[in-house]
Amino acid sequence: MNLAELFDIISQKSGGAVNQSQLADCLGVTRQTVSNRIKNSSQVTVSELEKVEKYFKIPFFGSNDCDDVVSLDFYTDVFASCGNGNVVFSDEKEKVRISSALIGDYSKNKKYSVITAKGNSMTPTIENGDRLIVEHWEGNRIQDNKIYVFCFNDEFFVKRLSKNLDEIIIKSDNPDYRIRTISGSTADDLRVAGKIVGIIKSL
Repeated sequence: MNLAELFDIISQKSGGAVNQSQLADCLGVTRQTVSNRIKNSSQVTVSELEKVEKYFKIPFFGSNDCDDVVSLDFYTDVFASCGNGNVVFSDEKEKVRISSALIGDYSKNKKYSVITAKGNSMTPTIENGDRLIVEHWEGNRIQDNKIYVFCFNDEFFVKRLSKNLDEIIIKSDNPDYRIRTISGSTADDLRVAGKIVGIIKSL
């Protein structure tokens, strides 16, 4: 979620107009800093969301009994790789409660979980340690240039996917990583686990 999106959510849920000066007071920064971050689509961190919770009384985490707070499985020891495919499996999971406002196109009919990103191939969009909200895959068509969690050659990745006739294009946001394509019968080995529909920044 970027700061502009957060600003819209605060305005909607507070039931009245919120100005940049109020948000600046909440975050402990200047109004000009807020203005610049909104223009630059700056991402919001967990600590900033916690400040907004306290200041505006808008729940993003925790056990608040609110209609828009949902309980998701958080796989604490599962790292969906954003680098060279390294992944650690674990059956251990815990419940986390977050606002549905953090989930893109949220639907009660869809299943979601939370995992932790590892690696730097998707920077600056996704940083090492960010929490990723995953909408579980139900055989939907790949939406070009969206970020997906997928398995290929028994390794898990988080990358942008696009489909072009009989090939799948795999892209990283970090320009240091090359674009890859898989085609033909090899493409059948790519198994999508889910689409990234929310990013909770770690820093």
